[in-house]
Amino acid sequence: MTDLTNPIFTDADKARKHLEALYWPRGPVCRHCDNADPTRITKLKGKSTRPGVHWCNECNKPFSVTVGTVMEDSKIPLNKWVLAFHLMAASKKGMSAHQLHRMLGVTYKTAWFLCHRIREAMGEDVTSSGPLGGEGKIVEADETYVGGKAKNRAHGEPAPKKAVVSLIERDGRARSFHVASVTAKTVREIIATNVSRKSTLMSDEANFYSRVGAEFAAHHAVDHTRKEYAYADLPSGHTVSINVSENFYSILKRGITGTYHSISEAHLHRYLKEFDFRYNNRSKLGVEDAERAAKAVLGAEGKRLTYNQPTL
Repeated sequence: MTDLTNPIFTDADKARKHLEALYWPRGPVCRHCDNADPTRITKLKGKSTRPGVHWCNECNKPFSVTVGTVMEDSKIPLNKWVLAFHLMAASKKGMSAHQLHRMLGVTYKTAWFLCHRIREAMGEDVTSSGPLGGEGKIVEADETYVGGKAKNRAHGEPAPKKAVVSLIERDGRARSFHVASVTAKTVREIIATNVSRKSTLMSDEANFYSRVGAEFAAHHAVDHTRKEYAYADLPSGHTVSINVSENFYSILKRGITGTYHSISEAHLHRYLKEFDFRYNNRSKLGVEDAERAAKAVLGAEGKRLTYNQPTL
């Protein structure tokens, strides 16, 4: 449990030292040239110098702990950044920009941009984390549609729905993707590039899953059209179902409906990063709120998001 009276949430200097301890456990490292020699780094002092600025004598450039992160060039006090990271990491169904704007005492426009930058930090580095599944492991593949409800729209016209395809390891990680349409081509590309061929794939009865399923160690499906949701007839003793993905979608949809209310299609991929991140760092896997927030902060390194990018 996290103590919200911790000075890192109220004091900008304490927040900066908290970030430095996370990013630089062995001392400052130049953000420009990766110089870590303490004899070649000088901490700048003086009335005209911001706290936490260092000078690298290797590349002759100044740097601070926020350079090269999503927090760079931000006028938001660092303690508010640290608190926002914690609130978004700890809220199972997300936290809206309106809520953060009220809690942090910033404008809604600032809170909206801050949320998108934190979601960018939460994005998984697929290259380093590798494919889902593996030998003896099960990966569930499923698709859903998110969006508003027709009864909540004027004149009752059909609600605009956005397609999402998710891949979820049993007792492991999730990866979700927004696609323009769910077809055999788009589904195969997502599964083939994100799941180890040694995995057992589980899905529903849709034809596009059976086609790509032949490329994996095994493929089992439940037939929802016959009201079949789970059965256990595998030699391994595993249950054939996609209940894990259904549970993941229940959290995603409750977050979108109850917290965000509506999501632009242009930004849906970032919201999916947020829900994937919390799922991949959930309590069941031994990750609690403080550690989850710290992982989100560490994920901000090496990423930038300018205002015109999320508005495209």
